Amino acid sequence: MICVGLNYTDHAAETGAQPPTQPILFMKATNTIMGANDDVIIPKDSVKTDWEVELGVVIGDTARHVRVEDALEHVAGYLVVNDLSEREFQLEHGGQWVKGKSCDSFGPVGPWLLTADEVADPQDLALWLEVNGHRYQDGNTRNMIFGVAELVSYISRYMTLQPGDIISTGTPAGVGLGQKPPVYLRPGDVMELGIAGLGRQRQRTVAYAAATQP
Repeated sequence: MICVGLNYTDHAAETGAQPPTQPILFMKATNTIMGANDDVIIPKDSVKTDWEVELGVVIGDTARHVRVEDALEHVAGYLVVNDLSEREFQLEHGGQWVKGKSCDSFGPVGPWLLTADEVADPQDLALWLEVNGHRYQDGNTRNMIFGVAELVSYISRYMTLQPGDIISTGTPAGVGLGQKPPVYLRPGDVMELGIAGLGRQRQRTVAYAAATQP
């Protein structure tokens, strides 16, 4: 999964970062991808596991150096992504963000794919996330710094996008890191999240030891 960081102005502000002038790209490993309602594993030694509701863009046709005006022709459809993050691993362990983004179960997708022709405007979709019934995120894709077409075009300059690739396009404000004081996930918490027209997800968090018992 190809991901975009700090792609909403309000999220950049809550983390204390300047809005980027070009898309910030990182990857999530394939072990992160799971069903929309599967359990999320709190990683071993984690104290800062966080949530991020995001619009996922699924590539339908090979995209290589595509123009912005042609980019949406390469999109098969859209789905919900929860881009879970371990903030200590991501921000305090040095190197790239991928260490905090690629823990097992950190990429729930779905519950279904809505085809591109069924989405009138990917830049006008409400998205939200709740933890234990408290709404933390309540945004709209119109507030992306870089829209879907720009992202597909930009990423295709640096790598060939293949059918089935998923681009996770960033999250609005309201992540746990941005709370005052910060709030992080613990075993037994329940996340519910969704995007207008794309369905909703529900995940229960479980401890690493419990999740890895034979």
